Amino acid sequence: MALLHALREQLNAAVGGLPQHALTHRDIRLPKIPNKAHAVIGMRRAGKTCFLRQLQQACRGSVAPERAIFIGFDDDRLAGIDAGQLDELLEEYYRRYPQFRRRERVWWYLDEIQLVPGWDRFVRRVMDTEPIDFIVSGSSAKLLSREIHSSLRGRAVATVVSPFSFREYLRHRGEEPASSAHRFTAAERSAAEKRLREFLVVGGFPEAQGIDEATRIVLLQGYVDTVLFRDVVERYGVTQVAALRWITRHALRSPCSSFSVNRLYNDLRSQGHAIGKAAVHDLLGHLIDAFLLAAVPVATESERRRNTNPRKLYPVDPGLIQAFDSGSRSNAGHALELVVFNELRRRGADVAYVKTKGDLEVDFLAQYPGGREELIQVCVDPSEPATLGRELAALDAAGFEHPRAVRQLIVMDASTAGRIRHPRTEPVAALQWLLSSSP
Repeated sequence: MALLHALREQLNAAVGGLPQHALTHRDIRLPKIPNKAHAVIGMRRAGKTCFLRQLQQACRGSVAPERAIFIGFDDDRLAGIDAGQLDELLEEYYRRYPQFRRRERVWWYLDEIQLVPGWDRFVRRVMDTEPIDFIVSGSSAKLLSREIHSSLRGRAVATVVSPFSFREYLRHRGEEPASSAHRFTAAERSAAEKRLREFLVVGGFPEAQGIDEATRIVLLQGYVDTVLFRDVVERYGVTQVAALRWITRHALRSPCSSFSVNRLYNDLRSQGHAIGKAAVHDLLGHLIDAFLLAAVPVATESERRRNTNPRKLYPVDPGLIQAFDSGSRSNAGHALELVVFNELRRRGADVAYVKTKGDLEVDFLAQYPGGREELIQVCVDPSEPATLGRELAALDAAGFEHPRAVRQLIVMDASTAGRIRHPRTEPVAALQWLLSSSP
């Protein structure tokens, strides 16, 4: 009875008002695919719950509030709930609003749904019997993209929520530009470039905004610890925790670097960790599944070459770089490369890196649906002639191997970009590129 009472209270709140605090609008869209449940996934604390609230808010702009309800299952009073109680919740909803049953489409936003055993069977059954659209979110410890497709038997599509992009970061601060970066005044450009340099350090986790450096570092390190113990150790029964921590620190302190399982295995063994190659491969896979890291392969049509060449590891957010390497050295180059990588994925690109036949490297080959290709080299400061020559030579060599690709050299400052001249490569300031429209 206490559980049912708590469910009814949740339903009362679900059909009531929206949160009073302002939500930063996210540039994320659910794909418009009919007869599918939507699963909102991503790393912890990236903003999944707020995104669900944003979706509910937008939905209520066009339908009656009672047709768009939000229920959070992280309420301690709902501990022990199962699919049977979800049935009770459904019946209670339709007792209150019988005019909607099998007549009007309604939207249910279910947060932390992974806490309810059997939720997937409930969703499948109700989708077959009632006009309800389900949008669910939950911890990556229990809600992985591949498992969603399996448990809902092809009835679901996943949408990943990541920390703020640079545009969202400016929006959160109330500083999103109203005009294109091409039209900035000198003062506007300088102010935005200052914010970009801050973003490369602070990153885009919502709770990391507006707090002092020491607190931010503790916060972000705590996020990573939670991922390690809740999304990896507990979920997979990992016993080699010290090796897992070593791999994580290595990846976050050497971001955007190439890696191979063999090299990591040898490094771990030299550090005294008794671990096999297969276990190293598994631990890396777990960190990628938990959205803490992303792995980028070499650009090739050969499966053998793709598997034998090192991949490059990218953390989920630039703020994690400083949180795990807060020494005196500058991480601006790696942070900018990471921000560009994240933006390419937001724009829907399939991303790889290029290793030319002459052993030159280009950071990204971005391939978009429809066939558009871009070769992108990221260089914070190409002011030294040797540095600029090396970056352009790599783009030239990669362009010969990928002749359909547009070539871009992304640099930090507009003044630097304006001084570079090359017949086949477009130099572009990071600020301008990040605030441009998606392809």
